[in-house]
Formats: sequence, structure tokens, C-alpha cells
Amino acid sequence: MLDSLLDNDFYKFTMQSAVIKRFPYARARYAFINRGDHTFPPGFAERLREAVDAMANLSLTLEEKRYLERTCPYLDPTYLDFLSGFHYNPEEVEIVQDGGHFTLHIEGLWYRTILWEVPLMALISEIWYQMGDGQRDSDALIDTRTRDKIEHYKRLGLKIAEFGTRRRYSYSVHDRVVASLCHHGGDTFSGSSNVHLAMRHGVKPIGTHAHEWFMFHGARFGFKMANSLALEHWVDVYRGDLGIALTDTFTSATFFDSFDKKFAKLFDGVRHDSGDPLEFAAATIAHYERMGIDPRTKTIIFSDALTPERVERIDNFCRGRITTAFGIGTNFTNDVGVTPMNMVIKMTEARPEGQHWIPVIKLSDVPDKNTGDADMIELAKRVLALSRRA
Repeated sequence: MLDSLLDNDFYKFTMQSAVIKRFPYARARYAFINRGDHTFPPGFAERLREAVDAMANLSLTLEEKRYLERTCPYLDPTYLDFLSGFHYNPEEVEIVQDGGHFTLHIEGLWYRTILWEVPLMALISEIWYQMGDGQRDSDALIDTRTRDKIEHYKRLGLKIAEFGTRRRYSYSVHDRVVASLCHHGGDTFSGSSNVHLAMRHGVKPIGTHAHEWFMFHGARFGFKMANSLALEHWVDVYRGDLGIALTDTFTSATFFDSFDKKFAKLFDGVRHDSGDPLEFAAATIAHYERMGIDPRTKTIIFSDALTPERVERIDNFCRGRITTAFGIGTNFTNDVGVTPMNMVIKMTEARPEGQHWIPVIKLSDVPDKNTGDADMIELAKRVLALSRRA
């Protein structure tokens, strides 16, 4: 069971605030995608249903509201008042199990359903491990492993954030990892994407927006305008705050076509989430240089399947050329001696105000990670001339 409404990634709340302001009548559908072809034990759906139903009782406490007021001044009072009255509606979540096969779908107003993805994934992961046969490593070993990693990053002089809510082994492991990062990380540990744990441990909540922000814009405004309008609407809401732009919803090459001098100057940097990180860094540096911008004044946040070895390789390539920071997820919160689950929950359809349901898609920099309707993916590739790029 979850204990806090804020046990969620920060970008979900920042996007929710933006959706309320820009698209209050939009509706959305999401689906669970079992990338790892995991088998689910008998009774799994019932256990998850119980946990989901209990989420209806979560509400923002006064202490949590005061924390957001102090820490996140760009979340305006009207949004925080809304969040104070928000409750999950479990009827928005459909859970079905047939033998070892499990499906989950979400449907409702986008500004409401946007909060389900991350806590549902955290619950799926924790319950799956609870009902399995595997044994995790001891708390002492987890503490030592976390300490060794953050001290390694400290020696390299890096900035590291924890991004591991979605595929954590459990809440207790997650809490322990963040505590260890705080204790040993010093200035190297910049914060957590999990708002509840950031508050609990006195660190900064980290995040801006996710793929669904751009995916919706593709459905609402067309693929050619999706990146530009998604960035424009973000700027309209946050006026320069939360200035890290996600690049790979319709491939990074397409993103940089829209990331003109206005956006390149206004946004503090970009986030890498798929594809070769060194190729991405080189392309980002070259883009800033073409815009007449010193790349050393900008930041890339890397967040794709990071390990200490991968982080060090990226740092060696980027050092002195562009500022870097790293958001590390599963390698912090599920490096406990078991195989992490490979799963996502993605928006599958959107219904903008006055329109019908439209499939939404994501064109990753890694084609195997594309998600969405196959016909719509092919349409987007033609519209964006991606075959000619290749």
C-alpha cells in the first residue's frame, strides 16, 4: 500500500499542473506493456486491485502542501489548492488476469489519469517480488553498494539524482537507498524524482516533463508541430522554470529541427533517454554551436539505463565540452540481487477537446522501444521523413 499522494515522480505533478491549464477537457487512455514477458502468479490481480482501491484514501497533507509551497514556487496556489482536494478514482483503472497473463488499462480525464502511471508501476513491481520466490540482498549489502556508487560519483565530481520510483524493488528499499545517498553523497547527490522521499529526506524534487506531454501534442496538433508546441506551451506555463527539455519522443533528430535559437537559449538544457549517449552528446553540442551558443553553458541530463561504468564513459566524453548531470533509476532502487522487471505504462490514445480518440505514439531513438499503433507509427515516419534521414 502507498502511504503518500506524493509517492510519485515529480514530473507527473508538473505535467498535471500544465494539463489543467492548457487541456482541462482532454481525455487519455494508458496501457501496461509487459516488455519482459513476465509471468504473473495466481492472485496477483487481486493483490494489486486491493492496493489500487486503497489509493482512493490518499490525500495531500497540510505539511506536504507547505513543503511544495516552499520548494516549488512555480506551482501556483490554485494548483496546490486543487491538489489538496485531489483523490484517486480507482474506477479509472481496469485490471485483468488470465492465468499468468496480466493486463491493465487506465481511462479518464487526462489531468486526473496522469498521476496513475508511476505509482502503479511501483506497486506492480513490489507485489510481483513479494509473490515470487526470489530473495533480495541484505539491507547492509544494499547500503554498502549504494554508498560505493555515490562515493565513486563523488570522486568524479558529478551531479547525480535518483530516478528509480517506477521499477523499485520496494518502497522500503527505495527509502533506504535515498537515505544512503543523502548520507554519503554530499553535494554530488542533487535530489530525487520521488516527491515524497525528497520531502522525507530534505532534498530537491527533480523533474520536468515526460514523453506523454509530447505524445499528446502529436495527436492534438500533428507530428510536425508537436515538439514546437509542446515546448511553447511548457514555456507559457512555467515562464523559464523547469527548463530541461525531453528530446526523443519523435526521435532526437526531429526534436533538434524544432529546437531553434529561441528554445535553445531559453531552456537550460535537454534530457537524453534513449539511443547512444555519446552520439547524442555530440549532436547536442553541435546543435548549440550552430546556434551560436556555448555548450558549456547548457546541460544534458542523462537518464537511460545508467550504471557506474556507463556514467563514467559519458563523463569522459562530455567533460569540458558541455555540463552533465545524471538521473539514475533502477541501478539504485533495484540493484538488490534480483532481475529488475522490464515493463512500462504508456499513454495509448488521447481525446483532445472536441475531437475523437486518436492513437498516440513514441518514436524512440532505439526503434525497438517505439510504442503505439503500428499504422500511426508508419504515418509519423512518413510525415517526419524519417526514412530519408536514415
